[in-house]
Amino acid sequence: MSRVDLHIHSTASDGKFTPEEIIGKAAALGLKYIALADHDSVDGIVPAVKAARAFPQLTFIPGVEVSTDVPEGEIHILGYFIDYSSKNLADTLKRFRTSREGRARGMVEKLAELGIDIDWGRVQEIAGEGAIGRPHIAQAMLEKGYIESFKEAFDKYIGREGPAYVEREKMTPEEAVALVVRSGGIPVLAHPFTVKGPEQWLSALKAAGLVGIEAYYKDNTPENTRDTLALAKKYGLIVTGGSDFHGIEDSGEVGIGGVDVPVSAARRLIKMAGKK
Repeated sequence: MSRVDLHIHSTASDGKFTPEEIIGKAAALGLKYIALADHDSVDGIVPAVKAARAFPQLTFIPGVEVSTDVPEGEIHILGYFIDYSSKNLADTLKRFRTSREGRARGMVEKLAELGIDIDWGRVQEIAGEGAIGRPHIAQAMLEKGYIESFKEAFDKYIGREGPAYVEREKMTPEEAVALVVRSGGIPVLAHPFTVKGPEQWLSALKAAGLVGIEAYYKDNTPENTRDTLALAKKYGLIVTGGSDFHGIEDSGEVGIGGVDVPVSAARRLIKMAGKK
């Protein structure tokens, strides 16, 4: 069990557990450093900050995960120590969450055309107060027996190449990095090997203000981790890592603290924040 997890989702986006529950779980597991990084949302940060006060041994880092699209897939930018009270940040993220909802509705409609009838109201119930995302659609499909796993939902239906995939409002990776910088945060490239040829993006992203790269990740092979560490060294980036925990898929998902992230990664991130 790692003492560090810098990539966790809550009900503020597409996670199963509330920010308060995330804090409690992390503390119970003995973690020392965690970050909440919800998709296009900072709504979970204030309740997480309040909950973390009860656990002085746990250092909480406010974050966000901004989603972008590129021709080869999706690039996500993590923003740590962002000013989560920023109106500009809140307005921008709200626009993208609204776009996510329209996209999700479109996916439900396309699934119906494929003979997969899931109720939009049920998708909303699963999402609760958080931003609606594809995992909520996958959960609704799983409940009705259309699929046997979340992976099947993405691989066959709602992944980028799937017949029910719907585009949403786009932000470029460089714009996402700039948004994090404007919000006083530290931008980090998330799970680089979920997009083809990640190095092709690094020069432009660093020019836009990229500071780090997520080297330790749940889906990484040892080779992925080794290659990411090499990219970090080549481009002068700090490294971070985390589980990308959502909690929706009970079986098979890597849990909080389930990725071996060095304590030094969290400490260097905190040190960098102190210099800003």
